[in-house]
Amino acid sequence: MATIQISAARPTGLTRNLPSSVTFDKPYDALTVLDVKKAIAAKNPKLYTSRQKLSLKGDSKALSDETLLKDAGVADGAEVAVKDLGPQVGWRTVFLVEYAGPLVIHPLFYHFPRVFFGGPVQHSLLQKYVYAAVLLHFAKRELETVFVHRFSHGTMPFFNIFKNSAHYHVLSGVLLAWSLYSPTFAMNSPWIRGTIREDPTFLCSCLGVFLFAELSNLHTHLTLRNLRPEGSTKRAIPQGYGFALVSCPNYLFESVAWTAVAVMTGSYAAYLFLAVSTYQMAVWALKKHRNYKKEFGKDYPRGRKAMFPFVL
Repeated sequence: MATIQISAARPTGLTRNLPSSVTFDKPYDALTVLDVKKAIAAKNPKLYTSRQKLSLKGDSKALSDETLLKDAGVADGAEVAVKDLGPQVGWRTVFLVEYAGPLVIHPLFYHFPRVFFGGPVQHSLLQKYVYAAVLLHFAKRELETVFVHRFSHGTMPFFNIFKNSAHYHVLSGVLLAWSLYSPTFAMNSPWIRGTIREDPTFLCSCLGVFLFAELSNLHTHLTLRNLRPEGSTKRAIPQGYGFALVSCPNYLFESVAWTAVAVMTGSYAAYLFLAVSTYQMAVWALKKHRNYKKEFGKDYPRGRKAMFPFVL
């Protein structure tokens, strides 16, 4: 039998009702941090496991759920501090909400131009192609979220869903739709008429690059999925298509896809979304690249960059 003392890292409504200790029948050597969280949640159901952050007394560093107590430095009878992280929401739900925004916003701007632009818009071939491309992209992302992605982190703070969604709902939603489906890009607009942007060969070439990038992005997502058994946080070195030169080819191909949209349209909104999203993906790629190198050491391919071959 093992006992762990419990205290609140910061008193809140829920942590004021923490048990002073939790006791376990299983051997101490087999206990994990998650076992302690479950025991706390059993006595205080509103403080569910994903809402808890456990740390050593006097230390703010979070203890990982799968870590054994003996490896985390928590001795039998020792004290751990519990912090209430607030209401949580699943990452899958966050992704679904993020990508649903453009799937609603773009059809509204495309099919109801009188509401947004004060009159009808005779859609150009460019507008028809980019409308199909945007819907395809975000429909793919929704399907990947449901059927492909496996998440190493189960939840995030509920209120972050609004911050995360703003990127997609505002930049690739309202701003992009406002620009692309406006009279500026209509069939008889001087921006379109007599320019390369009404040339079917140019438009199909851009669309071809876009589709190549989307399919390549899907391929890398499937590769990453197959590296992690369901219900596991196990990691392995990704290999195969796209991974020979970079650690995060999914981000590279995503950037290529939106580059194709930006070049095809010449829209300031498309270039802005491309710049912001590429910067954010580069930040994520560098972090993942460092984690890969730290975790796998000498086994990790030395020639790989984070996101852009030979550059970054």
